[in-house]
Amino acid sequence: MAAEDTNTRAWQIYGQRQLARAYIPPIPDRLGWTPWEGIGPGAEVLGDVTGRRVLDIGSGAGHHAVHLAQAHGACVTGIELSPAQHERAVSAHPDVDGVEFVQADVTEYLAGAEPFDAAYAIGTLAFIDPHRSLPALRDGLCPGAPLILSFLHTDLHGRGPSTEVAPREQMILLRDDPPLPTQMWVLAPQLWEDLLTEYGFRVEAIDLFPHPDESASVIQQLIRARRLTDRSTRDSSRPRSTRAPAAHAAVGVGAILLSEQGILLGRHRRGTLELPGGSVEAGESFEDAVVRELAEESGLGRVLEVGSVSRPAP
Repeated sequence: MAAEDTNTRAWQIYGQRQLARAYIPPIPDRLGWTPWEGIGPGAEVLGDVTGRRVLDIGSGAGHHAVHLAQAHGACVTGIELSPAQHERAVSAHPDVDGVEFVQADVTEYLAGAEPFDAAYAIGTLAFIDPHRSLPALRDGLCPGAPLILSFLHTDLHGRGPSTEVAPREQMILLRDDPPLPTQMWVLAPQLWEDLLTEYGFRVEAIDLFPHPDESASVIQQLIRARRLTDRSTRDSSRPRSTRAPAAHAAVGVGAILLSEQGILLGRHRRGTLELPGGSVEAGESFEDAVVRELAEESGLGRVLEVGSVSRPAP
C-alpha cells in the first residue's frame, strides 16, 4: 500500500473510533503547536489574521479552526481528507461564523481555490509527501503569506529525524485501542528548510520543543516560513543548504540603512548578523532591487526613495 493510502486509512479508522466515543476536544484558549499545553508560542506566529483567509491543513475535529475564528477574527477553511474526521468537525461545530469545513485532498482543493492569506498545519503535513504538498501550498498562498508547520522531530523511542526525503513507519496511539501504523515524513530541520526553499518559501525560524517531562524523548519542531513573491525569471543565489551548489551566476544587492539608533541588521536563525539584500531579478534596476529586498526582509515597506539609494561606481 502506498504511504499516503496507508495514512488515509489510519486517519479514517482514528476518526471512526473517536466518533464512536463521541469525543470532541474542547476549543482551546490559545493555539498550541505541540501536544503539550503551554509549550511554545500561540497564534501570534501567524501575524494579524483578523478578517484574513486562513487555511487549517488537516483540521481534524475543527477545534483549532473555531478558536482562530472566534478569538482572532479569522476566516478559516478547515481542510480534512478523512470523512470521519470531517464528520467530527461539522457535527460538533455547525454554522460557526468565520469557519468552513471542507472534506478533500488539500493539494487538489488548492488547485481550484482562491489563494489564502495564511496557512498552518499542526502535526499533519508530515503525512503528505512534501514534493506534492509544498508546490500546492506555494500556488495556494498569496505572496508574503505565512506558513506555520509543526512536525514530529524525535519519537517516543528516541528516533530522531531522517536526512532523506522518505517516509517511515510511525504509530498513532489512542487509549487502549490497537496502534495504527502510518507512514510519516519525519525530516531533519535542515531538510525541511531545503525543501521549503526549493518550493518558493523563506524559512524565518525553526524551533525545537522537547517534552516537558525530561525523561521523555519526544521532541516537536515548529517551522515558521513565508511564501516568497513570484520570481520565475530570477537567477537566485543559492539558499543555505547542505547540498552542493549548482553552477550559476547572480548579481546581488545589499541595503545599508543608518539611523540615530545605528545600522539595520537581521539575525539569521543560525545566529549570524546580516545586511538585508538578495539577488537582482531579470529586468530590475539595482535601486528597485534593494528597495524590494529591504521591504521583504525587514517588513519596513518602501521606506527608501530611489534617489536616496547609492551604489558604487563601476
